[in-house]
Amino acid sequence: MCGIVAYIGQKEAYPILIDGLKRLEYRGYDSAGIALLNSELAVYKTKGKVADLEEHVKEARLSGTIGIAHTRWATHGEPNQVNAHPHYSQSKEIALIHNGIIENYASLKKELQNRGYEFQSSTDTEVLTNLIEDIRKNEECTLFEAVRIALNQVTGAYAIVVLSKNDPDALIAARKGSPLVIGIGKDDYFVASDATPIIGYTKNVVYLDDEEIALIRRNKDLKIKTIRNQEKTPYIQKLEMNLNALEKGGFEHFMLKEIYEQPNSIRDSMRGRIQVEQGLVTLGGIVDFEQKLLNANRILIVACGTSWHAGLVGEYLFEDLARLPVEVEYASEFRYRNPVIYERDVVIAISQSGETADTLAAIELAKSKGATILGICNVVGSSIARATHAGSYTHAGPEIGVASTKAFTAQVTVLTLMALRLAQMRGTIGRSRFMELLIEMNMIPEKVEQTLKVSRKVIEIAEKFKDVRNFLYLGRGYLFPVALEGALKLKEISYIHAEGYPAAEMKHGPIALIDANMPVVFVATNKGIYDKVISNIQEVKARKGQIIAIVTEGDVEVKRLADYVIEIPETEEIFAPLLATIPLQKLAYHIAVMRGCNVDQPRNLAKSVTVE
Repeated sequence: MCGIVAYIGQKEAYPILIDGLKRLEYRGYDSAGIALLNSELAVYKTKGKVADLEEHVKEARLSGTIGIAHTRWATHGEPNQVNAHPHYSQSKEIALIHNGIIENYASLKKELQNRGYEFQSSTDTEVLTNLIEDIRKNEECTLFEAVRIALNQVTGAYAIVVLSKNDPDALIAARKGSPLVIGIGKDDYFVASDATPIIGYTKNVVYLDDEEIALIRRNKDLKIKTIRNQEKTPYIQKLEMNLNALEKGGFEHFMLKEIYEQPNSIRDSMRGRIQVEQGLVTLGGIVDFEQKLLNANRILIVACGTSWHAGLVGEYLFEDLARLPVEVEYASEFRYRNPVIYERDVVIAISQSGETADTLAAIELAKSKGATILGICNVVGSSIARATHAGSYTHAGPEIGVASTKAFTAQVTVLTLMALRLAQMRGTIGRSRFMELLIEMNMIPEKVEQTLKVSRKVIEIAEKFKDVRNFLYLGRGYLFPVALEGALKLKEISYIHAEGYPAAEMKHGPIALIDANMPVVFVATNKGIYDKVISNIQEVKARKGQIIAIVTEGDVEVKRLADYVIEIPETEEIFAPLLATIPLQKLAYHIAVMRGCNVDQPRNLAKSVTVE
């Protein structure tokens, strides 16, 4: 949830750390801090964003070639300067940054207080910092050994980097349940929550696994052990990320850039996987598990947030095309309700970051029951990519905006390819129909480009409704999850209350909300149960609701009833979510901008939810 960056080498650390924090700020932005070691261990931190930290330290002496830095999304303790990271130990000889939650911090804190330790913050992190100091002092051991012993005593999730005044040439890094990657340069090392702060300096990285600790020493080889003291050989991987993908590229916000990247991100998610002339769909990442899919009793999809909405689209796809029963579960609830899981179940876990803590926990539960786990994620080398039996990357490229856009359509694209392949294997789709769908799918990126051109109408609607307090989004069939996703986007970045419902469910309760001040967004393309959607629109019209409709080009019936209409190109029903979601993303974006909201960093949110 928080952003971690650290450096040790020959260069000045501060510019590297502050730049790294800016690249990681999408992971949390309620406070920020930095610690530098240059004969003295100095910690600077403040409430607010990384820009506030820069202002806070502009008069400070910031020299040093080793340091750690952090941008926070608060878990324990309110966002303020005292609770910001890094945290000193009581003696101020150790500083520590932390992403995650130490669940047994209260009992550890009480024991440390009994030993005379006093605490300045409300955080679990300060408890861990003092625990390491206490062990080092009483056991008379190295810093590395003190960290290892301490981590055997804590319960919970963590990614940590530790810096000590008494070890000026070393950093200690460790992880469990929260991501951490080490970049290996020519004469230096970089540590971060993800690769974005590293890519500008090196493409050689090592991803730490759970319960691994790294000893990172200046001018020495990287050493890794488990918390049970087993030596591990570092596995060095090459990053494929492009530094230009981390910049705004002339757009005002990352979110807008990522909305406009969707023709390419969808195309890249299909690239090499669809051969129209041969009539083939090939997903190399799961080819060895196709028989498991073919023999599955059912598919379970686990995900959170936007990925859960993609999973709902997947449910329609797999049941419609492959005639296989599907259940879509909130990963955050899945592990706590004693779910029924069989060995012949296939579980598909979806996550943009590949680090979502709830989804990882759901994977581990399903694996313990013998199910086959397939992953869909966007980050190579991420925890979910390594925890699953197999899977497919979405190839959407880095998504920096906290509100997900291109990741959603990329996930739906991969789910569509999976469903088509499974339908072909199961014989539930005829050859001619299969070819029709492949041809149409190959045209979707071009149709997304056309859909992106509807800006004038979207801006007009945004201007009209930017000050309302409530929105209702309605859709049926494949477009019901699109309604949910449209409502979520508006909530996330504009802070307007919005709800998504199946259109037919409106009359079972939500219709009570409709009056002349209520905007109702209908996702109403001309496929599926179009006539029934017309009836639902008439029900809203009769109650004077203001109707905004996403329709197929050339539509007549909905246009006659709606107050505002946005047209999208005609396509097959199963591909409609890939087009219909685009104007809803743009509507949320423009409303948020008009309301003066921070589009890329909405309040209380973070991009990668690595805590439960």
